[in-house]
Amino acid sequence: MVEFWRAGGSTATASAALARQVEAEGWDGQMFMDSQSLSADPFVLMGAWAMLTERLRLATGVTNPLTRHPAVLAANIATVQSISGGRAVLGIGRGDSALAYLGHAPVRLGAFRRALEQLQTLLSGGEVSFSTEQKFAEAISSGSLSLGARPSSTRLKWLPEGMRKVPLDVAATGPKVIEMAVPIAERVTFSVGAMPERVAWAMALARAAQGRKSVSYGAQVIVVCHPDVDVVREAATSFVAPLARFQVIQGEGAGPKNASDAANFAAIRKGYDMTRHDHVISKDKVKGAALSWDFVQRFAIIGPPEHCVARLLELAGLGIERFVVVGPGFHPEAGTSGRSLFAAEVMPAVRAVLR
Repeated sequence: MVEFWRAGGSTATASAALARQVEAEGWDGQMFMDSQSLSADPFVLMGAWAMLTERLRLATGVTNPLTRHPAVLAANIATVQSISGGRAVLGIGRGDSALAYLGHAPVRLGAFRRALEQLQTLLSGGEVSFSTEQKFAEAISSGSLSLGARPSSTRLKWLPEGMRKVPLDVAATGPKVIEMAVPIAERVTFSVGAMPERVAWAMALARAAQGRKSVSYGAQVIVVCHPDVDVVREAATSFVAPLARFQVIQGEGAGPKNASDAANFAAIRKGYDMTRHDHVISKDKVKGAALSWDFVQRFAIIGPPEHCVARLLELAGLGIERFVVVGPGFHPEAGTSGRSLFAAEVMPAVRAVLR
């Protein structure tokens, strides 16, 4: 059965009314942004939502292994898992705004791989031996202390017996992260937009690395559901750059793209304004260049319910089992009509076909 998740945003709330409304609308899960300068703490919010809901799954969207040590992350999400009765998912990536607002680029690939492996060990109840890579740069080794004995490894000693392991969901855009994540994680969520050719490319990379292992594949997609495209054109365009820039955040970007795509990706790479990252509806996130409407309509899903259903089914046909949905209606500036229409008409129609 296909899953529909609401993406996390910089506007965070733990209100009982919103938590219960999201669950009542039929969403499968809610993600919570982890960016200390732009959003409230996701684990506190997840704990609150766990107490306010009964079925809704809860995930970080997404965290990283630099601002939170893997052992700390494992303890955080395992706590949510215990409180929620097994509804937690650990969404993790190499880091974005959380690191940018501390003056850092995304975590290096080797360190990211080690963090994923350590998280899987810790969440399974195992031990991770201390190593040079795991130590904090600004703290000296505990071996310098006068102690009769000291820990030589880290483990979550308090994990409740019989608690279901928290699944790891890796946010992936480029080929190296996709190929790295698939053998390690239970879930991989692509952030390559809603262009079928790019999703198919990501799926091909993943399946080649998968072997016999079972993996659930998802896609983060922008969906602006509205009967009048002109009404939501500005809002839809505003959502595209923050997601599309992941394709080119550290270079030209891999994967299929036509000349128009390449030009738009280049404009985003050159001019994206990270200081306005938390501005939901903003015309000037990409300085000095406007994204073409053709590119916006291909990268995102914009239109009436029947159009949204057709586009989502096309992606599901490529092997996508989970949609992390970004779009108007997820933030106060954009209202709630888009979310309501999507939940009332699009989600049931897609589920009916994929039942």
